[in-house]
This record gives sequence, C-alpha cells and structure tokens, in this order.
Amino acid sequence: MKAQPPHRPFPAAPPPEPLPSPVERFRRTEDPEWHWLEERDDDRVQAFLEAANEESQAWMAPLGSLIERLYHGHLARRELAVHGLRTALDHYTYWSETAADADYPVWWRHPNGQPTQASVFLDLQARATPDHYLELGDMALSPDERWLAWTEDTSGDERFSLYLKALPEGEPRLLLEEIGPELVWAEDNVTLLFTRYDATQRPDSIWRLPLGEGEPGEPVLILREDDPEFWLGLGKTRSRQWLVLESASKDTSECYLLPALAPQQPPRCFRPRQKGVEYGLEHRPGYFYVVHNRNAPHFRLDVTGEHDFTAEWQPLIGHRDDTTLEYVEAFDWGLAITERDHHEAQVRIRVVELDADHAARRDERLPLPESPCSVMFGDVPHFDSRRLRLREESFVMPARWLEYDLDSGERQLLKSQPVHGSLQPADLCCERIWARAHDGERIPVSVVMRADLAGHPLPTLLYGYGAYGEVLDPWFSVARLELLARGVAFAVAHVRGGGDRGEPWYLAGKLEHKENSFRDFLAARNALVEKGFSDGERIAAYGASAGGLLVGASLNLAPEAFCAAVLDVPFVDVLRTMENPDLPLTTAEYTEWGNPHEPDARKRIRAYSPLDNLSPQPYPALFLQGSWHDSRVPYWEPAKLYARLTEMGTARGPILLRTDMTAGHGGASGRFKAWHDNARQDAFVLWALGLADKEP
Repeated sequence: MKAQPPHRPFPAAPPPEPLPSPVERFRRTEDPEWHWLEERDDDRVQAFLEAANEESQAWMAPLGSLIERLYHGHLARRELAVHGLRTALDHYTYWSETAADADYPVWWRHPNGQPTQASVFLDLQARATPDHYLELGDMALSPDERWLAWTEDTSGDERFSLYLKALPEGEPRLLLEEIGPELVWAEDNVTLLFTRYDATQRPDSIWRLPLGEGEPGEPVLILREDDPEFWLGLGKTRSRQWLVLESASKDTSECYLLPALAPQQPPRCFRPRQKGVEYGLEHRPGYFYVVHNRNAPHFRLDVTGEHDFTAEWQPLIGHRDDTTLEYVEAFDWGLAITERDHHEAQVRIRVVELDADHAARRDERLPLPESPCSVMFGDVPHFDSRRLRLREESFVMPARWLEYDLDSGERQLLKSQPVHGSLQPADLCCERIWARAHDGERIPVSVVMRADLAGHPLPTLLYGYGAYGEVLDPWFSVARLELLARGVAFAVAHVRGGGDRGEPWYLAGKLEHKENSFRDFLAARNALVEKGFSDGERIAAYGASAGGLLVGASLNLAPEAFCAAVLDVPFVDVLRTMENPDLPLTTAEYTEWGNPHEPDARKRIRAYSPLDNLSPQPYPALFLQGSWHDSRVPYWEPAKLYARLTEMGTARGPILLRTDMTAGHGGASGRFKAWHDNARQDAFVLWALGLADKEP
C-alpha cells in the first residue's frame, strides 16, 4: 500500500453547490472589473456581500470546532480582567478596569492619597450596545479636573460625536457630531479645541468651543488648511504653557502656537512650511526644541528662544548617518529622546539632563532587556517628574511596564502581562536573520517559534506591512500562542517602506522605490527557507491595509511562493483609488504613492497595483476581509479582488471574502468579537498549513 504524504494542502473538493456562486449570480458582463460594487446605495451591493459572507461561512463550517478551540484556547491563556496603571494628576488618580466578561473598560478615579474614595467617571461598557460598534476617539480632562470631554464613533466610519459631563456624577451631554477624534483643553478650563472634516474626511479645520460652566457657546474657527494634502492635528506641551496646532502632509509640516492660558489669541506660525521639511516642537520655559530634517534626512535637534521664533536655531544633537532621531519628550530637567539604530533596526531611549546653558550634565542610554525588543515611553503627565514610565516587550517577552527613577537608577516593575497555560514565554525562542534583497540590501527578518522545534523547517506565517515609515518593532501576542503551540513559526519581514531601520528605510520603499517593498518581502520568504526555518511548501502570508498591498503585489510577482494568504482590509485597488480625489485619504497620500494625474507616477502605480496586475496564475488560497464602514480602504477593494480572482478560476485553493457589515477599518471594536474574528482567521491559516487537526 502506498504511503500517504504527511501533508495534504487542500481537502477533497466539496459536493456541488445547489446554487451558483455569488460571482456567477451577480456578474455583469458590461462591467468585467466589478466597479459597480462602488455603488454603496445599490441594494445589489449588500446582497452580493451577504452572499459572499454566506459562501465563506459555509466553507468555514467544517472548521467550526477548530475556530472555537482557538478562541477558547486564547481566552484560557489570557488574563481577562484587566487593571490599568494608576496615574496621578494634580487632584485625582486615574485608571481603567475591564471586567473579565466585558468588551470595554470602565474608567475610575479617586482623590490623590484617598484610594477608598474611588468612583467611576466614564463607563464605556455601559455605553456600548451588543453587536454594535463603539470606539473611543479621545478623552480629555479639564486642567482643574472638573470636566470630562470625549469623542466616540458608533459606526466605524471614524466620524465622531463630542460629549461633555461634569465630574463626578454629571449626565453626559452630546455637544457636536461629525467631528474629528482629537480634543485638547486650554488651561483656562473653559475652552475646548477640536477638529472638523472636509468633504473627503480630511481634518481641515481647528475650532475652539467656549464652555463657560459647561454651557457651550458657538464654535469659533481658529485655523483652516486649504491644501488637500495637509491634515490638521492638536497638542499641548507637557509644560502646559502652549497649545500646538500642526498642519502636516506625509513629508512637510508647519506648526502654529497658542498660549494655553489665552486661547482667544490668534495662532502664531512657528516656521512657515518648506516642501520636504518636517518639524515638531517641545517646550521648556524660555525655549523651544525643534526636531527637524532640514538638511538632515535622519533628523536633528535644535533649540531656539521661546519668544523670538525667527532667531537662528542652535544645534543640540546633530545629524548622524547611522541613527534616526524619532521623538523628544521635554521635562523641566531636560529631554528624553527616542532614536533608532539603522544597522541593527533597534530603538533606544536616551536621557539627557541639561543645565542653564544647554550643556548636558548627563547623557545616558537606558539599558535594553534584550535585542531585538520594543521600548517606549509611558504616560508621564507632570513636567517636573523624575520618574519615567517605560513599556518593554518582545516576540518572546510579554509587555511589562516599569518606572525608572532618574536619581537612584532603580527600575521598578509596575505591571506585567500574565500568560496562562502550558506554553509559556520561556518555551519560545526568537531569532533575527538577514535576507539579501534583489539589489543586495540586507533585510531584517524576525522569526519566533517553540524552542523545542528550533532547527527544523516549520510551517510559517509571514507578516508584512512596509509603508508610511511605520515600524514593526517586536510585540508579544497571546493569540499567536495558539499557532506557535501547534508548531507554526511566526515571522515578520521588516521591508523597506517601513521605519524599522530609520528614515532611510522608509524613503527607500516609497514613491519610485515602492517595488523594493515587494521584492524585500519575497526575499524574506526565501531566506526563511534557505536558512532552514521554514518549510517552503507551507508558508502563508498576512497583510492588512497597506500590508494587503504588500502581500497582494507579492502574490502577483510570485504566486507559487505561498500556500495561502490572508488579506485584511487590503489596499489593492491602488490606481483607481488614487485617481479619485473625492475619497478619504487620497490627496493626503500623494506623497506616499504618487499623484496618478502625473504620467510618470501613474505608470509606476499601474505597474504594481494588485488589481491592475492580475493574470491567470496559480494563486494560493485566499481569505479576504473587508468592513462596510471602512473609510480608509473601502469594502469594494477586497470585494473586487474576490470577484475577479474567482472569475479567473486559476487559484490553487478557495478564494473567500468576508465583509463585516458593522465595523470600520480596525475591525470589530468589542474585544471578544475581535478575538473570535482572529480565531477564524487563524483556523484558515492552520488549514492551509495542513495543521487543522493538530492540537497543542
């Protein structure tokens, strides 16, 4: 008797369906590209999406028990009752608590030093309704801590409503609708700043709302941005002396200042915008600190006087070829600095104490728990605080929060993420390897697996993003343990277009260099096989949003490289979307992808846009996910990809589409529904890797 192969990529073909597929039923011969799906008000669009959901659900039915085991296995590994860190402001101490059976947190506070006097001041769980969407946009306390303002989105389309309540027990009042998420209080305790959208959902204006004793007046326009490539944002310096209004595109910025105690004054421009120059401001009394890339592509830090914005900036930290300066946090004692090493793709934090002449009394790099890892600042509201909060994690180290005492050097553990179950972080190992790209560049690739399986080629899930300069620093995932326990390796391709190796890494993967991202992703995949980490026949890919573009374009280049792929709210109709300036985000994205109304840019985008480069190739099995209320990547992008690939009929496995009809770009807002959605996705991955019957 002939031995059976150890892995069967796909199950036997199911019996014929009694009804034609949704693609056959809804096909329009006059519209082979399925552009009619963009007509949101056409009842047939929802009917098509619901039919595709039913098809996907029917296909997933045999995996139902696996989905439930993954979901409940995840719950069993996680601490479901979550208590946030306590943060003391001037008068009260604040924290959040999420009950073990709750989707959303409840926010508490007590008078400083009186923990027995705790009371709830915002209960998101009570505001939520079952099976509907709720997202908190921003939450802002007045400086005297008497008023709470917040914004919330109840559909997923990122259009927010503004609420106000008197603390502690006032009733929430709806003040405004259809605004942006951001809020900032002026230091007069009666003026609230917020943003509004234009027709393309671009935050194009900043307004102040006078509240008096909670009674709102008419909003007053402070600043309007007419350039469609620029968005407006809000902030306040930690010194609490200045409100900062920022107008920024993807490569240019401009800041305006308002005295925090006198928000009625007209805003003053700190430095007029200059094409290609980005800058941000931090403040200490008498001085502004400017992080900028003027004649410094990796950014530098300068200082200038507080009241003479036109004075020449004086250098503090110069430009470096091997380091990108990312962020600066100002305190009364000096600066806390985040920077990134280009060679090792590792973020680091520096503490620089300054004297009156800006000479460094102390310049210290904080130690890392391991490398590669993530480290970032936590919330430290007080300008004079000499205790910094840090968050650290890696692919094998759950998140932990520490307090670092600048005077004693002591690191106190405040909280760590618990992990339950038999597979513990100590049972895992992580390695950083380097792939060689098509042009010789070294591409960092992170891979995590069970330590007892290291040294063997494993079925692998390869994750990528590679856009906007976003960094994929290591992160721990409890849900990921369900895959690792079943023998899957999880890998991350830190491709160009992201920010993993600093600003040069971003610039080398955007605009005319965008194809580097796709080639890097494939190089990462090949390096995992060549170095013995991955089974070349069992590699699945995952990409969300711009990561969906990365994976989609990579599949067009090498469909045989993967046995399956998950594309979550994928940006795959790049050319058509970028040609429509009436869609949200489009004009602001010209400096990321290019303006297709320029012939050279259109040609470049056309050459890689996934939907524009489909051909009768042996595509792998695909699970496509979209959201009906997504304002960033419209539902029709994954729907068109599903329809056209299904019509093509050359895929090696199923092409599935699932559209969440109640969510936005980030998927479900409630954590239990989000975790269940993740379990469904992981079940598809395990099936494709031949591990659907594998238990931990």
